[in-house]
Amino acid sequence: MASGIRIYSEIGGLKKVMLHRIDHEVEGLVPENFERLLFDDIPYLKVAQREHDSFAQVLRESGAEVVYLVDEVAKTLTDDERKAQFVQDMLDGAGIKSPGVREALNDYLLAKEPADMVAAVIRGIKKEDIPEVKAKTLADMISSAYPFFLDPLPNAYFTRDPGAVVGDAVTVHPMCTETRKREAIMYKYLYNYNKDLAPEGTALLYDYDGQPSLEGGDIHVLSDKVLAVGLSSRTTARAIEAFANSVFSQTGFEKILVLDIPKTRAYMHLDTLFTMVDYDKFAIHPGIETIPQKFEIRKGAGGKPELTAVTDSLKDMLKSALGLPAVKLIYCGGADALAAQREQWSDAANVLAVEPGKVIAYQRNHITNDMLDINGIDVITISGSELSRGRGGTRCMCYPIYREDL
Repeated sequence: MASGIRIYSEIGGLKKVMLHRIDHEVEGLVPENFERLLFDDIPYLKVAQREHDSFAQVLRESGAEVVYLVDEVAKTLTDDERKAQFVQDMLDGAGIKSPGVREALNDYLLAKEPADMVAAVIRGIKKEDIPEVKAKTLADMISSAYPFFLDPLPNAYFTRDPGAVVGDAVTVHPMCTETRKREAIMYKYLYNYNKDLAPEGTALLYDYDGQPSLEGGDIHVLSDKVLAVGLSSRTTARAIEAFANSVFSQTGFEKILVLDIPKTRAYMHLDTLFTMVDYDKFAIHPGIETIPQKFEIRKGAGGKPELTAVTDSLKDMLKSALGLPAVKLIYCGGADALAAQREQWSDAANVLAVEPGKVIAYQRNHITNDMLDINGIDVITISGSELSRGRGGTRCMCYPIYREDL
């Protein structure tokens, strides 16, 4: 069992991870709230849970200890005062202002044990769960057909995004979209109060409060000296600059590669286009090779960031930054342009390395998986027909806590 936190690569032996087992929160999805809750379809829960359990079992068989978000957050709610604060933070994060509704939700949640409380916050609270709300204002008396007092958090099974372990430090992310901000609040509780996930003295490189949006799917730890960050629709330039300042002043990382990816739904994070799978191999969507802007931020004198534009190809940029004689870019979909688009949509480039040259991938992306195999990557497949409806792959579903050093 791994002790503490440590992530100095994308590919070192994976020894501890945090997951969230997909649950009834996805059954709160309807076409009416798709756009707001960031979904394009509704996973069939029974099958999605079976797929997620298979993912967790593969991780265990690969040598990783698996812990779960609900349990880890519940560990932080050790007394009545903290439970009360947690509930208030969740209601604030959801924008619940109606006094009668707040009081009813507060009482409903505080009557639960910690794990059930956390699960309820993720699942969402329907109006039918609290049939009588004492009206105190006009807002309390105005009703709507929308069935929830507190929205579900269907994206919670993508534990990669609200926070990250970077080296021996932690980040907590102010998420880009309102619907995911409550997930990040939970990670703030993990940092403040869960000493398994943030041992005493752990540096906080990026904080939830008052910062521009940064998300974990855009952060890649390429080596013990080099990070890559996606400038995406979810991670801003200001966020990357603030992150670089913190990284260089508090850690031993010396370089951050910045890749300006298209700002579209298909490419929401860097890891939808690019993941490291071996010492010198990367699974990519071919579109990332033609992105118009790439940058390098170096740790300068006194830890001050120094920014330069990069005109080299992606391959040469990676080769130079990592000090490698050559790198191999393995195309999602192979040479078939239609397959590349189709399989990228179901996250073919978003794979999770459990050790150098060994990854977990969705079975459905068979062309990409064949390409990985041809290029010497051992591919463990899981069924992802339902999990992939949330637009995230195996990397998205995993918050790595500890990897072996390379």
